[in-house]
Amino acid sequence: MSMETLERDRYWMQRALELARRGIAVTSPNPAVGCVILDRAGQVVGEGWHEYDLLDHAEIVALRVAQQHAGERVRGGTAYVTLEPCNHMGRTGPCTAALIAAGLDRVVAATIDPNPQVSGHGLDHLRVAGLQTEAGLCERDARRLNEGFAHWSQHRRPLVLMKVAMTLDGRIAPPAGHHWKREPYWITSEAARAAVQPLRWQADAALTGVDTVLADDPMLTDRSGLRRRRPLLRVVLDSALRMPLDSKMVRGAQNDLVIFTVSHDAARIDELRRRGVRVEILPAEAGRVPLGNVLDTLGAEGILTLLTETGTRLNTALLDAGLVDRVHLFVSPQIMGSDAVPAFRGMGQFVRMAEVEVERYGNDLGLCSLLRDPWPAAQER
Repeated sequence: MSMETLERDRYWMQRALELARRGIAVTSPNPAVGCVILDRAGQVVGEGWHEYDLLDHAEIVALRVAQQHAGERVRGGTAYVTLEPCNHMGRTGPCTAALIAAGLDRVVAATIDPNPQVSGHGLDHLRVAGLQTEAGLCERDARRLNEGFAHWSQHRRPLVLMKVAMTLDGRIAPPAGHHWKREPYWITSEAARAAVQPLRWQADAALTGVDTVLADDPMLTDRSGLRRRRPLLRVVLDSALRMPLDSKMVRGAQNDLVIFTVSHDAARIDELRRRGVRVEILPAEAGRVPLGNVLDTLGAEGILTLLTETGTRLNTALLDAGLVDRVHLFVSPQIMGSDAVPAFRGMGQFVRMAEVEVERYGNDLGLCSLLRDPWPAAQER
């Protein structure tokens, strides 16, 4: 392949990725996918992205536009798609069949589909039909876009993103008596806190523990102002049902708040449910809410991505259990000392961050790293 062809392919795949990002927060539980169609002369004739409410996949949307505007010129053309075209019947027909019927000559996919029902079979089907196929262009960007879908499609559990705001010495709150209960104490700057909102926007659910609710009384809402298909599900782990009835979360509950507990306090449960709070009772694990069961329950409901904003105990428990897939640390240049509340305590294992992405928010730093790759091992195709 010539450098000219490679650069042209990269240009159009980047455009397809731009289109795919329009589906963030609206396609879940489906992946965000974009597609660009060029005619046989190399001119763009159709674009599309997957938007769950519209049902049609990105390839179908782009082909419809291309055929309306270019007609037979689509034959012999090229499709750039950010995720391997599907080859199975779901809510809609297989995209491979539509691409073949359109008479395209070539399909370039950024990455193989992690769904075991597809995973390479879509491209195989296109090749058998005589189309040229390629995969792997801009793969890193395409995979980052759909990490939640990749994890869920294999494990039926959400991808877990851990967010922690802390000081240079790893503290998340001042010593006892240094701030008012149920009032937030901001570790990081306003700019760093604003960077959390896009994380909530991209997540299907946000999780915290009742200790955090008792200390800070957070709302835990998506305040990005950006479009999303369904409200951010707010999840609280509360073994003994200590959730205050006058907390901001309970007072603002609109079928978007679920409490996981091991308590069978019927009166308390009834009171919470009357206030629009969903209560899920799980079997106790060492007296606590079992984290794995929580992830299984959320996964069964199509929650692809879960953002955790928790305190010392849950931060430590989630990492020790190997349940965290990506870490987002927001670090403030201050030192609180050993009497302040630690972000982690009594870790049973070391956690190493590789390929750390660094952002600056005024004087604060944002550190992000993938701990577990949610995508299946690469297959030679």
